[in-house]
Amino acid sequence: MAHVSHKLKTAFEGALAGGGDPATSPLYVFGPFLRLIVVAGVAQITFGASVWLVVITIAVVSAMYRLVMRWVTDGSGGSGLSEEEFGSWAVKVNAAITFIEYTLTFLVSMAAMVTFIADRLPVLNERMLGIQYRTVVAILLSVLTGWLVNRGPKVAARAFGPATAGVLLLLWSMVVATIVKQGFKLPDFNLLAFSPENFHFTLGGYVRILAVMTGIEVFANLVAAYGGTNEQKSSKAFKSLLIIMGTTAVTMLIVGPAIFDLADPLNEQVSVFTQTMDALLPAPLPLIGTLVGIAVLMSASAAAAQGVQNLALGLTKRRYIPQSFGRQNQYEVADRPVWLQVVIVTFAYLLFGTNEETYLAIYAAGVFILLSMTGWAVTKRLIRQVRSDFRWASAALIAGTILAALLTTAATIIIFEERFLEGAWTFFVFIPMLYAVFSYFRNLLGEPTPEMDYLGQLDAAQLAGFGFGQTAFEESENGERPSPLKWEPAPIEESNWRKDRVAIKRIAVLLDGSSYAAQALPLAELLSKKLGATLYLLSSVKDHTKAFAESFDETSRVRQLYLEKVSKQLKANGIQVELEVRPGFIAEATKAFVEDKQIDMLVISDRGKSESSSWVKGGASKKLMRTVRVPVIIVPTVARDEKRPPAKLKRILVGLDGSIRSENALLYARAIAKAMKSEIVLLTVPAVPETQKYRAAAEVVEKIRTAAELEMQSFLGAVTESLKAEGLKVRPLVTGMQPARTIVFVGEEEDIDMILLTSRGRGGVDLLFTGSVADRVVDQSALPVLLVPTANGNP
Repeated sequence: MAHVSHKLKTAFEGALAGGGDPATSPLYVFGPFLRLIVVAGVAQITFGASVWLVVITIAVVSAMYRLVMRWVTDGSGGSGLSEEEFGSWAVKVNAAITFIEYTLTFLVSMAAMVTFIADRLPVLNERMLGIQYRTVVAILLSVLTGWLVNRGPKVAARAFGPATAGVLLLLWSMVVATIVKQGFKLPDFNLLAFSPENFHFTLGGYVRILAVMTGIEVFANLVAAYGGTNEQKSSKAFKSLLIIMGTTAVTMLIVGPAIFDLADPLNEQVSVFTQTMDALLPAPLPLIGTLVGIAVLMSASAAAAQGVQNLALGLTKRRYIPQSFGRQNQYEVADRPVWLQVVIVTFAYLLFGTNEETYLAIYAAGVFILLSMTGWAVTKRLIRQVRSDFRWASAALIAGTILAALLTTAATIIIFEERFLEGAWTFFVFIPMLYAVFSYFRNLLGEPTPEMDYLGQLDAAQLAGFGFGQTAFEESENGERPSPLKWEPAPIEESNWRKDRVAIKRIAVLLDGSSYAAQALPLAELLSKKLGATLYLLSSVKDHTKAFAESFDETSRVRQLYLEKVSKQLKANGIQVELEVRPGFIAEATKAFVEDKQIDMLVISDRGKSESSSWVKGGASKKLMRTVRVPVIIVPTVARDEKRPPAKLKRILVGLDGSIRSENALLYARAIAKAMKSEIVLLTVPAVPETQKYRAAAEVVEKIRTAAELEMQSFLGAVTESLKAEGLKVRPLVTGMQPARTIVFVGEEEDIDMILLTSRGRGGVDLLFTGSVADRVVDQSALPVLLVPTANGNP
């Protein structure tokens, strides 16, 4: 699930790259299955029928994915669903289930791994303070896995890469050992398994081992990782699927009966797979097999964590989750989703334990929801093709895909019926909840730009861990319509900033008597003088209850004297000044003051008496941005022993992204520039990541970037001409790749005196959830930043 710079060459390479998850499933599915039928006393009758039903399901679903691989060669075909074809609901439902499944993959794989460890170290099953030692081990290894994954794909690949090859070798060693020691014996297909008294157990066993299907969709994502023509790529990807799922099916059919004969499913100290290894393999191979099992199960957890990383990147670009959640760390991976996953896993282990059977019901349910959705998506596409271009071969395939869709849908229904109370019910809670979250942020953040929507699909295409094939701008081999991922720039909307005007006649500065807060005064004074505005000095004292009456009165008196002293100095410089000390916490007192006095602009420092940065730590500055509806200038402070440069506004930088929302900053840039005779530098950072991030798609991304730059240059050109027509000195600049970092860098390089940006503040909790480029600029820049809040599109 990491980005790589080379293509896969052979189907075996693909099997090793994408098969870690499905290849691990035989290691843990037999235990719950056998416990059900052995306890019920129907094992001799139902065992073989359940296994054969699973093998048939593997065959049918694999055939269905052969079609998906032929149709979708860009690597985004894992679920068979696309927003372009089915609408945003499909993306939200698919993303919700996928997030749940990746988290459950982590849970089940890590739980199975500590089971393997406990097989050799039974002491881990003991308890201390009511918690099993194996739970502590699972949590520690989960944190370690998250840490390794968050250090980037190279580290993860080195740590977990060889595991899939090891488990394939283990499974085939078990197959050979079984044939040598037990003979070639396939499970019986006893028709009595379908009699009324046994059918329930047959289906129950079937759904308990259906977890062998997990991860099969990864191979549809893998298509783009190969070189060659589309047909060659899809063929290799399907062969990779056959290697893994074929190994799984053979293990079920040959090793399964040996596990049934040799293992005691009621032995809770040792898993049935380990018992069978001990019986079939000569020493020290069973111990080596345990180590291989531990490694591959840990790698499956790591793969699930990487899947969440890439899912977050795709959803961020498509604006279904806030940008801050998909933000990449120094290793160019989104670490926050992984730590969230680790936290969820930790709570699950503490609350419900580390028995993999606890989570298998939900796990299998999610797998088959996705598979059934894929089945119907494939069927719909086939029917559409037949209607437009009737062919008997395609018509015949419809029957097969309908069978696959019916089979997977039936399996989904059976799983929910069989294991509803064992955890499957949680999907009726989690899916609507995540759907609502995705809908909320899409509505809040708006539709993505076409280029970012494209790159959202690009990231989604890399869930299997590989670069994106350079096919987005190519036609299909038979000359049919271009890829649906072809990007077209959208027209830029026209806003009202050209005709609207703002008057800045009342400026308030917040003071608390500290030298840090006072560092906001020079800029507030300069603006008030040049704009002809009244400067209000505001201070708040929070100890205003009866219990602190004496303290409040004394503090208020001291604060009043301080403001009067400052006021006297300002009046001597020709500034019209008013002052007030208000009771209450600073954010609430300021909000009330702004509304009472109809303040047009606030000036504050980034720290006060606490001497710690209130913006970085979410203090008064950030609270103000969530409550007030006027522009706020945040002045970065310097240490007491440093000399602050004099306030000046000769050159101001305005960050624009082409949206109406960002253009609200132009209203204040124009007003300040006219009064101060400032030069305005208009900066746009194209919303396209660096080409290096998508090495396998460098040509495609470069085309997108070129188109985005041309679009932004045209946009800034129009804005520049409008401002120049009003007699202002303006310079457009289109550069950079990462907005916050670029804004800070340009601010330093261009000798900027103040940065103007719009925030996403709408009051309430929105700013907390969404975060913004503005947040990071305030955190990182040494320049004053004017944040213009927008509510319903207006300043």
